[in-house]
Amino acid sequence: MSVVSGTVAPGYEPVREAFLANFETRSEIGAALSVYRHGREVVRLWGGVADPTTGRAWREDTLQVVYSTSKSVPAACAHLLAQRGQLDLAAPVAEYWPEFAAAGKGGIPVRWLLSHQAGLPVLDRPIPRAEALAWEPMVAALAAQAPVWEPGTAHGYHSLTYGWLVGEVVRRVSGRSLGTYFADEIGKPLGLDLWIGLPASEAYRVSRLVEQPVEQPATPTPEALREVFARYTDPTSLVVRSAAVTDPPLDLADPATWTAEIPSVNGICTASSLARFYAGLIGEVDGFRILDAATLATATAEQASGVDRVLMVPTRPALGFGLPLPDQPWWSPTAFGFPGHGGSLGYADPASGIAFGYVMNGLRVTMTPDPRTTSLVEAVRAVVSRQPA
Repeated sequence: MSVVSGTVAPGYEPVREAFLANFETRSEIGAALSVYRHGREVVRLWGGVADPTTGRAWREDTLQVVYSTSKSVPAACAHLLAQRGQLDLAAPVAEYWPEFAAAGKGGIPVRWLLSHQAGLPVLDRPIPRAEALAWEPMVAALAAQAPVWEPGTAHGYHSLTYGWLVGEVVRRVSGRSLGTYFADEIGKPLGLDLWIGLPASEAYRVSRLVEQPVEQPATPTPEALREVFARYTDPTSLVVRSAAVTDPPLDLADPATWTAEIPSVNGICTASSLARFYAGLIGEVDGFRILDAATLATATAEQASGVDRVLMVPTRPALGFGLPLPDQPWWSPTAFGFPGHGGSLGYADPASGIAFGYVMNGLRVTMTPDPRTTSLVEAVRAVVSRQPA
């Protein structure tokens, strides 16, 4: 019996072959892949093991924590509120969240939260993890926090704080938590298995995360990257501090973390729902579209580029969405989305009509694109290049 199940539309057989090759040659444990083209699902594949400790097989409805791939969810919620005239992205955050004006932040507009330009990637005093899961203590701490650079003068990845910052604006404007607003206005209309704040009744479907070692390259590390690597092991650096805003750190393998709302990193979904979400951003899916074309153009316009103050590598933030660099496999002038820790990826490209969702439980951390993800993206793009637009 094949390790891979699912279906592909005629012509997409090479994508299935690439997905299978990840298990055969790249040590994939459990994974799923979905691709939509012009609002129709053309690839739905899954395979492997969801829980290596029990042997539980990966099923069509297996759920996966996707880390930073989650970040497009709060972005979509904020832009939907703006599209409906309820949120002005140019207005000061404090107009909706008065407490945020503390420590000289009264002039920061909402758009700088979305574009990682607010200077708030860290907390001077990390808060207990249990308090972060409760939401209010974390947003109170962020409201009191002074920026670590002059807002608007630089961009730096708000790896964890982004979700609470944008999520609190959504909560203040809509009267609903980020997870509830998303479920009501996007998740349910599209029929998504995608949550920020997983219902406890669905926890049995979540796969077990497995940290996988990555082979070190045989060639020496380039001089230009040595300083970057050093920052990732320096406890005083912004990149390390940005991942340590709670004490102890967040545990994404803990069911208590799944049911909380941590919009930057605790999105939980199937690959099919991740791709369907992106398909709904760029066009109609079964009669429902999330953002209209004008709103989408605003949401995906580049806001900054160059070396990120936190990550110390080049990035291109849009308004809540990530834009790929030319050396990344999902590069296109019109593509947008978000990769996640360990290899997951959700993205869409309006020019080709592609919406892509890949999730897996074997986590690998590397400074270069994950070969599993790269092979899948390249297979999809090769197929689409041979088809009519």
